[in-house]
Amino acid sequence: MNKMLMLVYNEAIDAEVMEMLEKSGIRNFTKTRGVFGRGSSSGTHLGNDIWPGLNNLLFAACEEKEAKSAFEGVKELRKTLGKEGVKAFLLPLEALT
Repeated sequence: MNKMLMLVYNEAIDAEVMEMLEKSGIRNFTKTRGVFGRGSSSGTHLGNDIWPGLNNLLFAACEEKEAKSAFEGVKELRKTLGKEGVKAFLLPLEALT
């Protein structure tokens, strides 16, 4: 494992994101549901009457090949889901054993 994939996405597309991860070969992850946020393309999600909706935050330690596959999957999700937000970030990973 040498990369940390971080996904931030609208909770409404959780099933689609999970399917994309499975297709990318990523089976292990840590997910936090119901996080607040604001994005330049996806808008504000604060879970209240004024700014409804919430985001999910997902981390997956993976190989670079899996991370690149997930990045392509995110690109496809953006094409098919339009304004529903999904962002992907790739970070170097150094694990203590």
